[in-house]
Order: sequence, then structure tokens, then C-alpha cells
Amino acid sequence: MKRKLISAVLTASMIGSMAFGAVPAYANDIANEDITIGVSIWSSTDVLGSQCKLILDAAAEALGVNVQYVDQGHVSEQVTASVDTLCAAGCQGIIICNSADSEMMSAINTCNNEGVYLAQFFRIISEEANPDIYELAKMSDYYVGAVHENEPENGEKLVNILLDKGCRDIGLIGWEQGDATWLGRWQGYQAGVEAWNEAHPDDQAVLSDPQYAGTTSEGGAKAADALMQADPNIDAIIPAGGGGEPLQGAISAIEKAGKTGEIAVVSTDFLPDLGERLGNGSMAGESGGHYCDPLFAFMMVYNAIKGNYTDFGGTFNDVLFPYLYVASPEDYADYETYFVNQLPYTSEELVAMADQSLEELAQTAANLSIEDAAARAK
Repeated sequence: MKRKLISAVLTASMIGSMAFGAVPAYANDIANEDITIGVSIWSSTDVLGSQCKLILDAAAEALGVNVQYVDQGHVSEQVTASVDTLCAAGCQGIIICNSADSEMMSAINTCNNEGVYLAQFFRIISEEANPDIYELAKMSDYYVGAVHENEPENGEKLVNILLDKGCRDIGLIGWEQGDATWLGRWQGYQAGVEAWNEAHPDDQAVLSDPQYAGTTSEGGAKAADALMQADPNIDAIIPAGGGGEPLQGAISAIEKAGKTGEIAVVSTDFLPDLGERLGNGSMAGESGGHYCDPLFAFMMVYNAIKGNYTDFGGTFNDVLFPYLYVASPEDYADYETYFVNQLPYTSEELVAMADQSLEELAQTAANLSIEDAAARAK
């Protein structure tokens, strides 16, 4: 059975049979106040993680359920241990990120054994790279699905912002070697540069090998310094992601080098002062605004606990979530109005979202945009 993709382009009905056991006895009968959903997250306090926490806390309050966080720092042993911790704490469902495919094998097996529902956010298991782990997820009665972005497309769009602004010597900063999201973005950066070079034989661009920053500001600064020292002609740097901290460190390093405005920067994960940075030249563009991604994983797990979503065994639910892109202060202004100064969903809309079918929920995710949030706010 091929992977089922639920998105604005394609939706498919859930199929399959129960492979590992029955739906837990609490499903359907459990009161919302007795539900606890665990969140295994790299950080609930950095730029992106704190935004995720805001929308998840709002959803938990609107639905009257409990939420428990474990920050695992994107450290493999802590990622797998976080699932044990949340199961032991009595969570009936868990959403998880960051999560390498190898870590998901342990997480899925634990949740199968404990009868706890599990969904990924910002991540998806690779069917091509890890077919056995993908099959384990597909056949599990407790793996609800994955919410994630199109990372190769994201990378290609970002590098094209730089190329369109005249940048030709681009340095690259990754966060963790082997991370699936990072690898997807890297693929997109490379594809964008290759397409440009094929179309412009007399105006070639180069993309450096990556420097790795981890998920800290200090790491981002060191990586940016290394790129600038290795190539005095560098005119752009892409801190690929990692929650926003590496980007902040890279920007600080560029500022200390006196090269703000000379070295263009694009990245993923919106900074809180992005509008100002787009205006002063310390940022050339960014993708982000995707902090609602875990909201949809949360809603999927909530509905599984309530018994509204069933028969996971034999299928793989894959929800594609859109990025927002900004490349000017004007682009950012409306985002700030509808995603920063307020959340893009009201409590009433969050409650209504919890009553949607899986296909309807996936469509709601695909529809989220600045224009969508603005229209609902009127």
C-alpha cells in the first residue's frame, strides 16, 4: 500500500485493519479533563518552540485537556527517554519532535506496548530511507500520523530569494547531521542553485559545504565565523534552521564582522523581530509561520484518544502543512498582525477544529495562510 498523502492537493479515505490490538477502553468514554497529551519537543523556550507552546496551550485550554511538556534538546537518548517519561506520567497520547527515524522505532514500540497514541510534528518517517520503520508506523494501531512541511520546496524557494537578490557565493549552516528535515532543506538549496546555474551559464552561483551549528546561538555564531573566514567573498549565508537560535547567532556574528547588509541571510523559523531585520538588511527573507504544525498533530492525537479517529493499522496518515514566506517589511506586516499580535485561531475555532474529520483537519491545515487568518479575523 502506498503512503497516503492528505493535503490540499490530495485526500484519501482511511483504510486498513487493526494490527496490534483493540482501541483502548477509555476511548469514547474519557472526559476531557481526564485527558493528558504529552509533548516531546527539542525546546519549549526557544524562538520556535515557545511559539509552538503558545498554540498548544491555547488548544489544551479550549478543549479542557491537560498538556505536559518534556524538553529533550534533540539528544537521541533524551528523545527516546521522553516517550517513556510521558507514558509513565499517564499521558494517553504524545506528539513528538525532533525525532529521527531511528528514534521513532523506539517511540512507536513503546507506545504500542503502552497503548498510547503517537503523532509526529515537523517530521515524517522516510519510506525510502527507512522502509522497515515506515512499515512499523503504518501497521501500528497507535501511530496516528505525521504533520510536516515540504522541505525540498522550502529550501529551493529560500535559495531563489537570494539568487534573485544577486547573491552568488552562498554559505550554508546546518544543525544536526542526518536530521531528516535538514537533509530535505539541503536538497532544496542544492536544487535551486543547480537550476540557476543551468539557466545562467555565464552567471554561476556556488553553495558551500555545510558548517554545523547544533541548536544554539553560540553554534550559529561559530559556524558563520568559519564561513566568513574560509571565504572572504561570501555574499549570503543560510542558517538552515534548528529552532531560531543558530540564526540569531549567525546574525550576531555577521554584525560583529561589520558585514550587515553585505551578507544576505535567509532562514527558516521566524524571529520575533523579523520585520525590523528585513528593514535594516540583517535578513533578506525567511520561511516560517509554521508554529501551528504541532497543533494539528495535537488534534489528531486528541481525536484518537476520544475514539473519533480509528483503524490506523495498515495506513500512514501524512498531513502536509504550508510554509509562509516573507522577503520585505511589507510582507511581514500582516503576518505580525494575525500570527504575532494574536494567534491565528480563536478558542471557538480550536473547539470546532477538534470536531473535524481527519480529512477536514488536513484541509484546514493546508488552508492556513496570512490571507486565511485575516479573513477569519474580520
